[in-house]
Amino acid sequence: MVLKNLDKYDIVLASGSPRRHALLKDLGVDFRVEQRPVEENFPPGMDENEIAVYLSKLKADAFDADFFAANTMLITADTIVCLEGKLLGKPGSRAEAFEMLRQLSGKRHQVITGMSIRISNREVNFSVGTDVYFKDLEEEEIEYYVDTFRPYDKAGAYGIQEWIGFAGIEKIDGSFYNVMGLPLHRLYEELRKF
Repeated sequence: MVLKNLDKYDIVLASGSPRRHALLKDLGVDFRVEQRPVEENFPPGMDENEIAVYLSKLKADAFDADFFAANTMLITADTIVCLEGKLLGKPGSRAEAFEMLRQLSGKRHQVITGMSIRISNREVNFSVGTDVYFKDLEEEEIEYYVDTFRPYDKAGAYGIQEWIGFAGIEKIDGSFYNVMGLPLHRLYEELRKF
């Protein structure tokens, strides 16, 4: 592992996302996965960056102090999609996924990931935002993507690493990996400091 300073930690990623698992593994971090159930609600009046960090901290807060007794490092993340001040969560149906992509069509939106890294006596919280620009999507393109890839587990109803990313995204401004759910460059820099 390049991050030799992490050898002393039992690193836990509190995420069920297979994309996050793969990205953290590819970063060269040895970790295990453990989750706690969390109601992902946030107080009104927060801006998008505050919401992403709040939700990430909420996931970390689900682990009690005893969890950190044996030199455990916890990593949590939450990714949100924001279009013109409106949050787009995970679609609950085909119709909802189609409508989200129709709204994103031809527009710029922002993907923000909030992250928390916590050990027994230290906590770091941050967010990373990326602007994503979709081309004008045709109905048949949206239908093909939704029916083929069933993006119901993804905020904003899409994965940049899937067909819609290849065919529908004109450009991004910021971290590609952030749009996948883990801003690797910033995470790497923060982990080096532990």
